[in-house]
Amino acid sequence: QVQLVESGGGLVQPGGSLRLSCTASGITFSAYAVHWYRRPSGKEREFVAISTVSNQTMYSDSVKGRFTISRDNARSSAYLQMNNLKPEDTAVYYCNVQQYWGQGTLVTVSY
Repeated sequence: QVQLVESGGGLVQPGGSLRLSCTASGITFSAYAVHWYRRPSGKEREFVAISTVSNQTMYSDSVKGRFTISRDNARSSAYLQMNNLKPEDTAVYYCNVQQYWGQGTLVTVSY
């Protein structure tokens, strides 16, 4: 049974930082690209970042230069370092590998 578990969300002030983690089980993590998506309240889910099998990365324009995706295949884990957070980054953040999704972790950027 494949599971993806996100953690690291929380409340942070604008300009602050958070690091999200995603740990996979039941899947050969190193064999697949890993994505981060987010769903702001009342809006559609949107792409945030991807780390490919060869460790290439790509970001949405809205987070480029502020967020960094990384992966540790030995730990079957992926990370999203989020710096200079803005209120518009407030959303539930999801990890995705193939057709599998985590339960999400809430990030709230507010004073």
